[in-house]
Amino acid sequence: MDSYKTVMNEASDEFTEKRSRFIGYVCPVTTEDECTEFINRITKKHYDAKHNVYAYVLRQGNIKRFSDDGEPQGTAGMPVLDVIQKRELEDVCVVVTRYFGGILLGGGGLVRAYSNACRLALDAGGEAEVKKFTLVKIVCDYAFHDTLTKFIGKTSAETVASDFSENVGITVSVPAEETESFSASVFEMSKGKITPEIIKQEYLKRKI
Repeated sequence: MDSYKTVMNEASDEFTEKRSRFIGYVCPVTTEDECTEFINRITKKHYDAKHNVYAYVLRQGNIKRFSDDGEPQGTAGMPVLDVIQKRELEDVCVVVTRYFGGILLGGGGLVRAYSNACRLALDAGGEAEVKKFTLVKIVCDYAFHDTLTKFIGKTSAETVASDFSENVGITVSVPAEETESFSASVFEMSKGKITPEIIKQEYLKRKI
C-alpha cells in the first residue's frame, strides 16, 4: 500500500428539499463491524425517520455495499456510493437520514438529494490522506533548536513530540520517501554533529 484517501473526522450536515429533511453522516472506518456499529447508531438515533440509507467502501477486501432502505431501487444507496467512489475515498461509511416531508421528489429528485447529502457530509468530515511515514527523533542543543524548527517548517515533516530537558529532543513524522533526504539535510546543517534516529515506520492520516 502506498497511500489512499479517506475522511479525516466523523461529521454531519443537512439540508431540506421540498419539506423533506436530509441529514448526511460520515465516519472513517476500517472494518465491516465498524460500519455496522455506525449505521446502527445513526438508525437508532433517527428511529422515527422514514429512511436511513447507507453506503460504505472498505479498502481491505475491496468491499462496497449500500442500502436504499425502502426508497425506490437505485435512487438512494447507489447515488451515495457513487459520490464516495467519484471522490476516490476508501474506508468511509455514509448514512443519509430522510424525514419525509409529504411531497414526492421523483426518481431524479431522490438521486440528486441523496447525492447532495453525501457530498455535504464528506465536505464536513474533510478529506485526508493515509500514507507511510517515518518517525524520526532528533536530539540537539538549545543553540541549534531555532535553526532546526525553521528547517522542519519548510519541509513536509510534522513535529509530533518535543522534550526540553538537558538537550532538546524533537520527534517528527516524515513521508517515508523523504526520510533519507530529510536526515541527510539535518546531518549537513549540524556539520555532522547530529544524526537523526529512525524510530519506526507507520501509516498515518493527514488532512488534505
